[in-house]
Amino acid sequence: MESTENITARSLALDAMIRIMDRGEYSDKVLHEILEKNSQLSKRDRAFFTRLVQGTTERCLELDYIIDRYAKTPVRKMKPTVREILRLAVYQIMYMDQVPESAACNEAVKLTVARKLMPLKNFVNGILRNVARFREDIPYPSRKGNPVKHFSVWYSMPEWIVEHFLREYGDKETEKILQSFLERENATTVRCNLAQASREQIVSSLEKQGVQVEMGRYFDYALHLSGYGRLTELEAFEKGWIQVQDESSMLVGQLAELKPGSMVIDVCAAPGGKSLHVADRLLQMESAAMTADRGGETENGENTPQAGMVWACDISKEKVALIRQNVIRTGIHNVKLKKQDATILREEWTGKADLVIADLPCSGLGVMGNKSDIKYKTKEQDISSLANQQKKILSVVSQYVKPGGMLLYSTCTIARKENEDNVHWIEENLQFERVSIEKDLPEILKHKTGLDGYIQILPQMAGTDGFFVSAFRRFPASEKA
Repeated sequence: MESTENITARSLALDAMIRIMDRGEYSDKVLHEILEKNSQLSKRDRAFFTRLVQGTTERCLELDYIIDRYAKTPVRKMKPTVREILRLAVYQIMYMDQVPESAACNEAVKLTVARKLMPLKNFVNGILRNVARFREDIPYPSRKGNPVKHFSVWYSMPEWIVEHFLREYGDKETEKILQSFLERENATTVRCNLAQASREQIVSSLEKQGVQVEMGRYFDYALHLSGYGRLTELEAFEKGWIQVQDESSMLVGQLAELKPGSMVIDVCAAPGGKSLHVADRLLQMESAAMTADRGGETENGENTPQAGMVWACDISKEKVALIRQNVIRTGIHNVKLKKQDATILREEWTGKADLVIADLPCSGLGVMGNKSDIKYKTKEQDISSLANQQKKILSVVSQYVKPGGMLLYSTCTIARKENEDNVHWIEENLQFERVSIEKDLPEILKHKTGLDGYIQILPQMAGTDGFFVSAFRRFPASEKA
């Protein structure tokens, strides 16, 4: 039996879908704002709301295909409110077994009336009754006759992205990629700040609060969490012991070549996960050094020479504020913040950094399993323009790396123009050479391209985001003949 509060949850879901699909707002931000504003929702109804919005957003193209079969007015020409009411209801009919089809239909009609669209209630009811009646017999585009259309509808992916993947990865790999986006688990992935607490202490705290904890697939300091209400109410989060971060992006911190006293610059750092990972590793080095030799510790124990320092930068006050929130919460003190446009050279940093992290703005085609609205916002031409923007940034921030220092270039996309092509561009145009990352890769990623200094993670490899990272070492200009 459904909770009566689910009527409220459906109304909130409608508000969310209008903001995401019709106003172009980002889904993670919309979900967070609505859940924070409606903290009275039960754990069950928070879960219902989240699943409904995420699932409807993810399956939107397929849902529109189904609706168009039974509607005289095409989805694209419908009033936004009616369009989203239908999408939400069809998702419930097709994918939420715990929701009776009659309830999905009836509640959609109620929402239509409640939103002052009484004349359209029969229109909504008629479409949904037909979808419910024929849901097992809906004909999908033939894979053999039109593979692009088939993949687009079946996996709810814009046709241009399907075509792009087919060109770069072929038929079989493309299907694995598309399937992995839809099968992505809803667990929250976090990284343990091991300078703050041990993994055992963190896991114990989480389990005492009823959280289901699964160990990471790549790293032993990664955890997958589920079965909790609000992340902010978990002791481990409040005390700064954990940081939300996908395992694939943890590769940057894992591959960072660090030594006591390292100066690190993260040029596009928000919300700060990679900066904090590197800072945490530096603090662990400091702690180990102090255990071995108590010499060199300052009076207050902060910002000691052994700890090293991370400059976490981003382009706007809003993004720097996001980093600041995480720095304050975690209590990791060896991070300094700077509002800095990565395309503008900061002269005093030239040749000073032991490591520069350039995790740059990209098309985001690797994270569509977590942020499915990206596939509706990104356009094909964005890939080329972003690749050029990445080159512009790299030409500036690479100057911060001292001779012998390291540059880590990464993106959360799986488009070669933004990844492998830029690796070759760096080698040909900047004073860097690739360095092997093989020894620091998790076992599941070894024996691929690590010896060549880069790795392209596809989402099906271990249920993570798609991600790309490459490593370079700077050498004096005189060495580049």
